[in-house]
Amino acid sequence: MKKTLVLLLAVWLCGICGAQAAQLNKVAAVVNGQVITMFDLQKNAMPELARARLNPGDPKQTQAVDKVFRKVLDMMIMDILLAQEAKRLKISVSPAEVDNEIAKLMKARNLTKQQFEAQLAQQKVSVGEIRENFEKSLLRQKIMGMEVGRKVVVTPAEIKEYYEAHKDSLYERSGLHMGVLVYAPNVNARSIAAQIKSGKLSFEEAAAKYSIAPNRDKGGDMGPVEWDRLNPEWEGRLARMKPGDVTELFDLQGRKAQVHLFRPGGGASKQLTLEQATPQIDAILRQPKAVERFEGYTSQLRSKAVIDIRL
Repeated sequence: MKKTLVLLLAVWLCGICGAQAAQLNKVAAVVNGQVITMFDLQKNAMPELARARLNPGDPKQTQAVDKVFRKVLDMMIMDILLAQEAKRLKISVSPAEVDNEIAKLMKARNLTKQQFEAQLAQQKVSVGEIRENFEKSLLRQKIMGMEVGRKVVVTPAEIKEYYEAHKDSLYERSGLHMGVLVYAPNVNARSIAAQIKSGKLSFEEAAAKYSIAPNRDKGGDMGPVEWDRLNPEWEGRLARMKPGDVTELFDLQGRKAQVHLFRPGGGASKQLTLEQATPQIDAILRQPKAVERFEGYTSQLRSKAVIDIRL
């Protein structure tokens, strides 16, 4: 069904002419003089439309399709603003840095270059698109570090207060792995999650049988957790888990998913002292502050920008 919808979306996007082509050449928005065309917008929205199983040609889905377009346009506007800001701050991302991120991704998924490119081809995603996404992500991280991270302060008093309230859940995190289970669309995720929670089914067994994520043959094991490279959402999710914990169901790119935090080979969790836990607590407390400041920072960028939306 999904493949069929992706094909329909591709035909809809590419197989147009005359008045429709003229429509695509129209401007969706102008951001500080930089144009976003309807073609660019619809191309970027296509994966989101496919995940939501929306057909732009169906009049009954017009409202839902428009909502996706506006969400994607908002993201594209922010990408442009951050790219312009990076230029102002003389921040750049080198091809070698992107290569390094791709290498880490392939290592985490235990894929060769040929296997990785084959997966991308199957998903109708080009290497160029992946590189562009990594470049945007790295730029965002660098801007956050320069303009946001250094301005976020976590005090010793806040750290001590957090330690006293949560010391039973603060443990040695080195050597921990993350397992990911992304449920196939044709299975009852709630029923399987309930079996995992009750102990009737292990996370590894469920991943091997029901997951469509990489490394399902290894029980969903994505390898060691690189805590300093987690984005805020994943840091917030994993930092509050103990080894052996499995999350409740959550949405991941339109699919139901669960995460398992574990230490290969088992072993008891070692509780940390205040001094040992300080870097970990600092990261936990810093993350929401950084997100809040970054949201304020991007709001400032928007308020100073000349943005003309023409949808």
